[in-house]
Amino acid sequence: MPKGKKVVLGVTGGIAAYKAAEFVRLLVKEEVDVHVTMTENAQKFITPLTFQTLSGNPVVTDPFALLEDAEIGHIALADLAELVVILPATANIIGKIANGIADDFLSTMVMATKAPVLFVPSMNVNMWENKALQKNIQTLLERGYYLLEPGEGELACHWYGKGRLPELNEVVEKMEDLLSPKDLKGIQILITGGPTQEPIDPVRFITNRSSGKMGYALAKMAKRRGAEVILVTGPTSLPLPRRDIKWVPVRSAEEMRKAVFTHWKGCSVVIKAAAVSDYRPKVISEKKIKKGDSEYTLALERTKDILEELGKKKGNRILVGFAAETEDLIANAKKKMLEKNLDFIVVNDVTKPRAGFGSDTNQVKMLYPSGQVKDLPFMTKEEVSQLILDDVVKLLKKRKGSRKK
Repeated sequence: MPKGKKVVLGVTGGIAAYKAAEFVRLLVKEEVDVHVTMTENAQKFITPLTFQTLSGNPVVTDPFALLEDAEIGHIALADLAELVVILPATANIIGKIANGIADDFLSTMVMATKAPVLFVPSMNVNMWENKALQKNIQTLLERGYYLLEPGEGELACHWYGKGRLPELNEVVEKMEDLLSPKDLKGIQILITGGPTQEPIDPVRFITNRSSGKMGYALAKMAKRRGAEVILVTGPTSLPLPRRDIKWVPVRSAEEMRKAVFTHWKGCSVVIKAAAVSDYRPKVISEKKIKKGDSEYTLALERTKDILEELGKKKGNRILVGFAAETEDLIANAKKKMLEKNLDFIVVNDVTKPRAGFGSDTNQVKMLYPSGQVKDLPFMTKEEVSQLILDDVVKLLKKRKGSRKK
């Protein structure tokens, strides 16, 4: 979340109002400037003092409130907001704003703001499915408002179904969407991530230490910037970075190869961040190999080189590769970049603390066919992803400009 962004949070009268307190704490931790307004019914679930303490800003509840310098409250906050989030959004507030009713501070402020407005609903499943509510939601969407659909599960009223407040990290991700440039809109990107597993027998396999965090971060950031993302991933313990990403799970190198060439046809960009096994057992035992008294030799054979094959067939696509090295980073990465016909390559020393497999941070160098080398400092994998995507955008613009000439 960009630091210093001014977000107005509207809290309405639903049982999920208590989660709004945790939401404020989460935003403040990200150095967001949060201003809270509460409806009268919201104050029956949680007090304004809670939000004032967490946000460090006064909480507005009175529709006739004046802020500093005698500014009209709802106008001042409407002008201040870079984003308005209504969480939880009840059927009542959705109906009010959809039908132009402004009879309290929150509804009046929303009517007056030019900032994007995000509704985060939470309610009983029958209320959610009510035709009047769904019509009001459709009206909001047609007028340019945004809505994050509720989750499904057991509700506070003990019904089961759709109506749960979405996970707060999903709300933050949607906010990031609304505040981020959409310089990859209309671009389809295929990203690979994670390790592969090559079976030895029904219970054993060869793999590597890749966690998948780099590929997942790339997929998340590319989607945030408007791309249509296909994530082909080997086995990881990570949750899917976003629900609106096309997720293609695979296990072996050959499965990954087939998935890549099945899904890459409409893609303008391919980023190969997966750690694909270079070798696999030549013979896979159908039964578990039992321990014996003598040594056991495992014969290996090369897997097909997906990146090399992509480089030969890429056409006008942008192809980005990764190299995980332990020595001679520049020389090894440069060789790989030229042999695989890459547009650029990202290399890191996996023996460095906080830069190897499983870490949330990385320190990489980016190499280009021109000979340029960018030496980046330690940063999170999401930050690294943004810099990689920045260069992808530059290449896309350059190629688009070349075609126009």
